[in-house]
Amino acid sequence: MRCRAILGSVGVTMLLAGCAVGPDYHRPSADTPPAWRPAEPWHEATPGDTALKGRWWELFEDPALNPLVEQALAGNQNLRVAAARLAQARDQLSIARSTLFPTVELDASAVRTKDSANRPLGTYTAFNQSVVQNDFLLGPSVSYELDLFGRVRREVEGAKAGAQQAEADFQNTRLVLMAALVTNYFSLRESDAEIDVVRRSLDLQRDALTLVASRHDLGFATGLDLAQQQALLDASATQLELLQNQRAQFEHAIATLIGTPAPTFSLAPAAAVPPLPALPLGLPADLLQRRPDVASAERAMAAANARIGVARAGYFPSITLEPGLGVQSVGWESSALANLFAAPSQLWSLGLSAAQTLFDAGKTRANVHFADEDYTAAVAAYRQIVLTAMEEVENGITGLSSLERAELQANASVRSAQRACDIATERYKGGVDTYLDVITAQQTLLTNQRQAVQIQGQQFTTAVFLIKALGGGWNPPTPKDPQRK
Repeated sequence: MRCRAILGSVGVTMLLAGCAVGPDYHRPSADTPPAWRPAEPWHEATPGDTALKGRWWELFEDPALNPLVEQALAGNQNLRVAAARLAQARDQLSIARSTLFPTVELDASAVRTKDSANRPLGTYTAFNQSVVQNDFLLGPSVSYELDLFGRVRREVEGAKAGAQQAEADFQNTRLVLMAALVTNYFSLRESDAEIDVVRRSLDLQRDALTLVASRHDLGFATGLDLAQQQALLDASATQLELLQNQRAQFEHAIATLIGTPAPTFSLAPAAAVPPLPALPLGLPADLLQRRPDVASAERAMAAANARIGVARAGYFPSITLEPGLGVQSVGWESSALANLFAAPSQLWSLGLSAAQTLFDAGKTRANVHFADEDYTAAVAAYRQIVLTAMEEVENGITGLSSLERAELQANASVRSAQRACDIATERYKGGVDTYLDVITAQQTLLTNQRQAVQIQGQQFTTAVFLIKALGGGWNPPTPKDPQRK
């Protein structure tokens, strides 16, 4: 009968241990459209595509860019902070998992004491005596909480979600870092291209100034013509100085991103960059898997959901095996070290402690409500991040489509401005037009050339923005979490 009772108790305990209070988790739905707009010239990514893999910056095939990325991955301090936070989250998961198992400690003591002969009497039938004696104690102590209602398991579930969230946060920090680095790099290259345009214009304007000065000396040009050409030359030189300052700022930003002091870093100018690569797109629903910030928000929901179970466990009793009341001091105690491990020196005790809150002035109820609202907020934050992701991708798609059309128009305007400048110069040499027409044509040509270069730079930075919006090719590990019903 006694064995049956023990087995019955164990069976009930195991049955209860299989239950966990609080809702099981499953990812809430988020509205995603069936396709991106505009559909052209984009196509859906396929498994054979080479685009949007983890090392997405290699798509640009720029030999000067790749070493900078490697330096940033090794030396960026913000990335190191994110890596440390990830390691801490994994440690927190290990700490939470440890509570699923008993805590075993080894207690050992050796004490020599002398009692007072004048201490209060323990009984009136005997007098106190002063006693000097030894007390040797050795034995393990075990404490263990029986997780009958799933509080500990919910804490582990939340810690696991927190570790996965930290992993997604780390990947998001890495993605943001790479996007910032590549954007600054292409902005610097845009500055190089503009500087090249302005320098070539300066060379032409100096030649024009020499021509006007010669004609002025011969009496074929006025002092006004000479002053206008000099003013144009000075204005272009001013633009060159501003562009060089802008380039220096991009260079300093790159130095900081790769973890190098700005005064010791420099990049050689390069006016030409490889052509813009094609970027195949996935379906809108892919963002829920490919964007690390979306994955982080989803894992935050899972952690918040687990905290609901932890809070609801406060309604149920806590049952613990612990020293003094639980499995305690299965060991030995003796006044003589030589007899410590003798059979009469053995001691043990076995018991349970249970605690049930009877009145806490609504504290437990408030904790549950707080956890419920925390989950509601996490769901709203997740859906907002999904909406923002859709917005960013659409901005990237429409931006690249518009810039592609603008590039064609800008190139056409440069060709037209070049023809107009050539015609105005010839007409001025022939005495048909004033030199003001030549100045106007030169200014228009320089403006259009710089605009064409700026559009090309915007195409590259917008492509980086779109890659970042698409998640940079990252795919999180599939979480093996229970499903919320």
